Amino acid sequence: MKLIIAEKPDQGSTLASIFKSKKQNGFIEIFPNETFTNGAYVTWAIGHLCQLVNPEAYEPGWKKWSLDNLPMIPTQFQYEVTKDKVKQFSVIQKLVNNPAVTEIIHAGDAGREGELIIRNILRITGCRKPMKRLWISSLTPNSIREGFKKLLDEDHTRNLYFEAYTRACADWVVGMNASRLYSLLLQKQGFSDVFSVGRVQTPTLALIVKRELEIENFKSEPFWEVIAHFNIDGKKYSGKWQNDGETRVKTKEMAEKVAAFCREKPAEVSDVQSDRKEFQPPLLYNLSALQAEANKRYKFPPKKTLDVLQKLYQKGNVSYPRSDSRYVTVEEANTFPDILTKLSHIKGYDQYFPLPIETLVDNKRYVNEKKVTDHYAIIPTEQIPNVDRLDPDEKKLYDLIVTSLIAAHYPKAIAEYTTVTTLVDGRAVFQSKGKVQIEEGWRKVINQKEKEDEPALPQLAKGEQGRTVKVDVKESQTQPPKRYTEGQLITLMKTAGKHIEDKEMEKILSKTEGLGTEATRAGIITMLKDRKYIDVAKNLVYATAKARILIEAIGQEILASPEMTAKWEQKLKEISEGSASPKNFMEQTNKMVYHLISSGVDHAANWVFSEEVRENFTPSKKMTKGKGGTKLGKCKKCEGSIVDKGSFYGCSNYQKNQCNFTISKKILGKNITQKNVKLLLSEGKTELIEGFTNKDKTFNAKLYLDEQEKRVKFLFEEHSPKTVTKL
Repeated sequence: MKLIIAEKPDQGSTLASIFKSKKQNGFIEIFPNETFTNGAYVTWAIGHLCQLVNPEAYEPGWKKWSLDNLPMIPTQFQYEVTKDKVKQFSVIQKLVNNPAVTEIIHAGDAGREGELIIRNILRITGCRKPMKRLWISSLTPNSIREGFKKLLDEDHTRNLYFEAYTRACADWVVGMNASRLYSLLLQKQGFSDVFSVGRVQTPTLALIVKRELEIENFKSEPFWEVIAHFNIDGKKYSGKWQNDGETRVKTKEMAEKVAAFCREKPAEVSDVQSDRKEFQPPLLYNLSALQAEANKRYKFPPKKTLDVLQKLYQKGNVSYPRSDSRYVTVEEANTFPDILTKLSHIKGYDQYFPLPIETLVDNKRYVNEKKVTDHYAIIPTEQIPNVDRLDPDEKKLYDLIVTSLIAAHYPKAIAEYTTVTTLVDGRAVFQSKGKVQIEEGWRKVINQKEKEDEPALPQLAKGEQGRTVKVDVKESQTQPPKRYTEGQLITLMKTAGKHIEDKEMEKILSKTEGLGTEATRAGIITMLKDRKYIDVAKNLVYATAKARILIEAIGQEILASPEMTAKWEQKLKEISEGSASPKNFMEQTNKMVYHLISSGVDHAANWVFSEEVRENFTPSKKMTKGKGGTKLGKCKKCEGSIVDKGSFYGCSNYQKNQCNFTISKKILGKNITQKNVKLLLSEGKTELIEGFTNKDKTFNAKLYLDEQEKRVKFLFEEHSPKTVTKL
């Protein structure tokens, strides 16, 4: 009899569903059949059933957080069963030790984490029975049947386990030691909190903090543009004045001078340039690309996309969700006609059929065996759902996956971009840009929103003449770099190599998936949120004061650099290929931790943190239990005091009398410091605050407290106050 161990309960149920079976407590009994002549048991983990033990399990003294205890490096790593999952572990252990069970079928997710989860369980049970590996990319009945017919030998995926195990141990060593190191050193600086540090999360955070500082240090400057409106023989269009390719004018006086010169003057089309561009259909999705697109279109956080995708996978509607490939093999390409035929009968998709291209089998853009890693791209399976019965989020993701496959069967889109140069009074040069869609191609299926910067232009020819009917001067301001969205953060982690100076390291990182893996990136972003390193508001990512403190403290240490990740990922990949030793890797990691501790202690004496960062820092609730917050001023509604409550400033009497007087901690992208709150409460207004951002426009203003209306307002020097928020 065989024992099949899946990674999750739903997957276990799906694997058993194609056979006659009976559900038991914590497992399913499959009756004898053609595939399993003696029958089989199916049981499951609940994700990670086992975890690496805490430091005190190795050395009781390590329980105390002390610099004297660092580094903590176990001679032999140990796993234990997670407390809340002991019951399911007992079920697995009993089945593993059942004398009737002669072989184990490892049916964890077909990836490094799935490999680690199941093998760790078997290791703790002391299992010595022979093992085979089920390796499938979708949970449709056909895939399951084929997978059980083509089981892999255990040694086929063993190195993948060594890689995952080594990764987990190395992350433990770095995380445990570096987190304690920086937490203890920063506590001496007055920052009472736990500062979590990690091999992937910290370089990711460093990139976010870098963008935060770029925005903060950006000095917005005004500029002007001169826009002329032309009538050339009844054909109307507009253009921007340019001088040596530059359309921005540095002074208002100069812009007004140009405008005055051009008004009511003759105009002539001096040049017309047309450039035809071709756009290939997008590649099929991998997880990162789908997370980025779902965030862009629907504001889905990356973790939500992965969770919804997992549900679709477990229902058998889409292929394996954690894929890092955007290609398929010939074998998968041969299944597309059948899948697409079924999709052609669904309302909404029927409009795209018949397809212009019948097959992708010979199309190297999509079908490339060499670029398929453990899994192929995320595609719909032959198990088409009743789309109307999918929940709204499932429907959105399923639609993205389906339309990407349909669009791949369409020809390229062709557009013509036209640049018209108009000469006013033989001297002033104006440029106009326009776009005409020549061939819609795949854009019929995926309608990508484009900026309306390039309106349609009338048909114009060189030498045509007319007049300048109107000239406007438009004032604007230079804008700081934009904040990352959560979707862009996924792409940033994937392409972190672009932030590396060393070209050799950049190549390595681009080959090894960037920062993190397809399976872990969403979790890293969630972790950064949970640990109060980032705030996400309206899908924009803000680095907190806590993040800035940590990254400033780490400074130039390799721990905050993508270069370090590049080196780690290269070695880990070599372990999975069997060409590098896990032991050597751990020795190098241990050396790095020793260096980190000695240099961290040395550099701590020179740390200097700005007053603003100190004021904006809010310790976690765990660290401030029982402590009253710093009083910033008198409440304007009762006799209480305004204190820092973490995510906002509020009245200390809330528990006593439900006083709801609050002041936002962040207004239009700017942190409102304790210093400015004190000024607001004592003097009625703040200092001038630079860099408020509203709908991509940046401005400077003071905050003003209107005590009659109980509102905070913007106070401009030349304008009347404008309401910000109710208190």
